[in-house]
Amino acid sequence: MNDRHNEPVRTWPGVSVVMPILNEERHLRAAVAGVLDQHYPGDLELIMAIGPCRDRTHEIAESLVAEDSRLRIVDNPAGRTPHALNLGIEAARHDILVRVDGHGELGERYIERAVELLEETGAANVGGVMEAQGQTPFEQAVAFVYTSRWGLGGAAFHQGDVPAGPAETVFLGVFDKRELKAVGGFDETMHRAQAWELNYRLRQSGRVVWFSPELRVTYRPRSSLRALVKQMYDTGKWRREVVRRYPKTASVRYLAPPGAVLAIAVGLVGAFVGTVIGSRLLQLGVLAPLGYGAFVGYVTATAPRTLAPEARRWLPAVLAATHLSWGAGFLVGRR
Repeated sequence: MNDRHNEPVRTWPGVSVVMPILNEERHLRAAVAGVLDQHYPGDLELIMAIGPCRDRTHEIAESLVAEDSRLRIVDNPAGRTPHALNLGIEAARHDILVRVDGHGELGERYIERAVELLEETGAANVGGVMEAQGQTPFEQAVAFVYTSRWGLGGAAFHQGDVPAGPAETVFLGVFDKRELKAVGGFDETMHRAQAWELNYRLRQSGRVVWFSPELRVTYRPRSSLRALVKQMYDTGKWRREVVRRYPKTASVRYLAPPGAVLAIAVGLVGAFVGTVIGSRLLQLGVLAPLGYGAFVGYVTATAPRTLAPEARRWLPAVLAATHLSWGAGFLVGRR
């Protein structure tokens, strides 16, 4: 009979959680609580890298630091995510780094399981599912588009029904600090898509990026159409930059939104010119926007019945804002 009292007690490595923060007064307390409530069995510190905020984020962060000695603040004057991450990495006391955003909430045992996966797989980075959850009907519509294959759901981390294994990229990430620094850390010229770009360099260096559906993070989508349009437009611009730097990474999934924008624009211009000069051939250009409208209608009509009627009514606008803003940003690119 085995004596369990003779089993060696596991020593858990220390973990540094790095949280880039900018104007997150609405979600900061929940995000911090989500980290502390993990009850990680080893040493844990949480570094909040805070940019120049226009709301009460800094005040809230200072009150949280006063309540818990595991929390620290690092100033990020640049206000950019990659700068915040690199500042947090330099300030980190431990060799395992957990990236958490100010509008995300970690799932149960996220940190503990991620540490186990780093050891089991030998990966340089492990991560899981971005579980988008909206609170208002608009946010619920955005959350659906994030996870739908007709929206942003092409990557494994948007879905969660993909088996564990090596991946192109993962959401957020839990890193071996030594491996991350070996490839130069986050590229501060990549104001967006910096995680994808870092994971690309990790993979190109022969290191492994590991996806596991066990690791789940609740993500809070943008709360207004204007905010969503800006987010997607900027994301499209930076995806164009990724493709410019790494042309082999271009794929149908990335080229479809700019292709749709071009088709709709050319179709509308052609239809207008055709009407003016009486060319029926050019007038057929109207089929491009009509076709896209039919596609949006199909996605809306076939959305799961679990989606509330109020959220379903937002779907056409959210789909169009996501696709067309992303595509326009991709076509414009960085100046």
